[in-house]
Amino acid sequence: MSEDDFRRKTPEEILLSIQKIRRGHLKIILGAVPGSGKTYHMLREGNILKKRGIDVVIGFLSPLNRPKTIEQIGELEVIPPVQWIDKGEEKYDLDIEAIVNRNPEVVLVDELAHRNRSEAERQTRLDDIHYLLNMKISVITTINIFELDDVKGIAAKITGGKVKVNCSVPEDTLALADEVKLLDVTPEVILHRLQEGEIEYSHNQNRKSEKLFHRGNLAALRETALRYLAGEVNDVLEDYREKHGMIGPSGASEKILVMVQYHWNGSILIRRGQQIAKRLGGELLVICIHDPHKKRSNNELTFKRSIIKLVEKVGGRFEEVELKEGLSAQIVQYATQYNVTRIVMGQSKRTRWEEILYGSIINKILWKTKNIDIFIVADRAEKDGERVLPTKQIKKRDDNPYRRLTIKELEKEINKINRGALKVYIGAAPGVGKTYTMLREANELKQKGIDIVIGLLETHGRKDTFDQIGSLELIPRKKIPYKGALLEEMNTDAIIKRNPEVVLVDELAHTNVPGSQNHKRYEDIEAILKSGISVISTMNIQHIESLNDSVEQITGIRVRETVPDHILRRADEIELIDISPKALRDRMKEGLIYAPEKVEQALEHFFKTGNLIALRELALREVADDVDDRLEAWERKRTLRGPWRQEEVIFVCTKLEQDSERLIRRGFRIAYRLKALWYVAYVKDHHLLTEEEEEMLEKIRQLTERLGGRFEQYKTSDRRHIFRELAKQMNEKQATQVIIGQSARTRWEEILKGSVTQRLLREVRHMDVLVVADQHK
Repeated sequence: MSEDDFRRKTPEEILLSIQKIRRGHLKIILGAVPGSGKTYHMLREGNILKKRGIDVVIGFLSPLNRPKTIEQIGELEVIPPVQWIDKGEEKYDLDIEAIVNRNPEVVLVDELAHRNRSEAERQTRLDDIHYLLNMKISVITTINIFELDDVKGIAAKITGGKVKVNCSVPEDTLALADEVKLLDVTPEVILHRLQEGEIEYSHNQNRKSEKLFHRGNLAALRETALRYLAGEVNDVLEDYREKHGMIGPSGASEKILVMVQYHWNGSILIRRGQQIAKRLGGELLVICIHDPHKKRSNNELTFKRSIIKLVEKVGGRFEEVELKEGLSAQIVQYATQYNVTRIVMGQSKRTRWEEILYGSIINKILWKTKNIDIFIVADRAEKDGERVLPTKQIKKRDDNPYRRLTIKELEKEINKINRGALKVYIGAAPGVGKTYTMLREANELKQKGIDIVIGLLETHGRKDTFDQIGSLELIPRKKIPYKGALLEEMNTDAIIKRNPEVVLVDELAHTNVPGSQNHKRYEDIEAILKSGISVISTMNIQHIESLNDSVEQITGIRVRETVPDHILRRADEIELIDISPKALRDRMKEGLIYAPEKVEQALEHFFKTGNLIALRELALREVADDVDDRLEAWERKRTLRGPWRQEEVIFVCTKLEQDSERLIRRGFRIAYRLKALWYVAYVKDHHLLTEEEEEMLEKIRQLTERLGGRFEQYKTSDRRHIFRELAKQMNEKQATQVIIGQSARTRWEEILKGSVTQRLLREVRHMDVLVVADQHK
């Protein structure tokens, strides 16, 4: 039994449970655009339920569906809808009376966003569905993201008015559903389906609808769907964590808190906070803590009005908080209450002696919190204006057709042409259906005449997955002797010799058996791609190198097998396989993921509901960021997170401690989002390193290089001069943002011996500084 079985339910939870017992189950299949496969998946799910003995009928199917979708009807019973004409166009309403008389367990209903004929008993299809749910009939339905009330305006704006919505549903529709599944489909797939004639533009076939299927529009709507659902999942996660007494940030999303006073620099801090929140896909909170006994001046009241106006303009939330206890204690209390991950503050005005006497507000906050970083805004912000987390400018393209390519440029272009394409299916956890989907796509490609083989497949004994192999050719694995046993690995040489057009390779993050040609499977895949063979692969979100710390924060488990981020950045397509935590746990209980003897342990550890909700949100946000990065590369004006600006240089300060790896991963994620040059530095302050220190130095160097940074080692003869050497190097490299770890010393140790962190903060007041909290204190 889990902790949920023992926890006493509140009266509200009991009432909600009773209401759910009396209602049917509502599942919504969400897509970014028409043609994403919502109806296809709805019908396939209906057939799966029917095979399990559930009574399923079809209430309505869009007449625009293609033969491939219609084939999925199979033996499902269809209850004819009510046909009517609106301005010469055929429309269809659910025949509610016929459905209720038939009384199935589940009804499949296409196109949730629909307005019924004027004489109908209920105005919309959503009203009809709620009526069916109250009659204890469950419903599976479909909708596009831009058909939600609070998204249609955004969608119209980002697509330049190409989205036309005749009917929408209330913004709380997804929240009221028992289950929401997002069908994440890349623009490339949608455009291919369009080319193959698998998508109809609209009932009217107008040119405006056709223009919706522009690559930039498809990417922007895809990102909108991912981020919107991530927000919905975050609400569920916060409710779950609150009910279970879990405090602090979850690790799945960012929440930025800006501390302001009614002063001229308040707008600079807010702008900086807004840019951080935008680039990290986080929520923005702004607060002013003031003394209620102190009368405000006219200047302060003027600044207050302008600050409130600015916060509203940038989409943040402002709150004025009365000072009741120590300032640092109140900041910590507020940050903890609202699950803040980063606090944005101005530079401290205290001198070294004032900090000794009264302590440092920054240190007090860091000592009292966990997983909350502090971002200190440079003093030069006023002089430089709104240089707010800018990013590297794109160099102007030389479009001169007469310019001759250099030898290196020529080789690079030829390698691009020869290289195979890489597609990766990503999931929030094992069992979401990545391998199943990969095999289904492979069979569709084979039917179209593509030469496709299986290079490495892990079915984990799942029958549904094994059945999808069909007639696909399998390349025999290579046997490798290891410690007296013969172990199997993918035979990369055999795949390259066979030379198919496409090869399937499961579990991208796998570590090969010692003695293999390559250490990691992604290195095998790189060799296959270089030979001109395309690869379709799978992996889970927890295996992305730079997310290692977030995953540990969420699950309490340090994942050892990781994939460098650059492997995914170079993928031609990344597609998320989404599933709700409840559905995934149900699959686990049914024995569809692990062997029966492992189920209980998995449900109590990695597959705990809270973990799955957080990992799902993390996956949604990470894929949304990837979409945004690709969109940024195509069309700078389309990006949802704001345009690139000027160049940033990130400088990460490390020590020979385990926590340095976390600083490096943090530095990489910031540098990547800002398209910035980044350095990792270590200052050696004594001559001989121990064997353990040498090993840690090499780990730091390798991690930096693996993530694409530049590692540099400096020397100083006196430990007290470390901060001077670091400051000198930062200035030489024109660093704009410094990342340092929290001081491990106590306040008394800092008074007696000083603190490198505090000295560095005073030395580089002209730079932005991110102080990363100690996660293990």
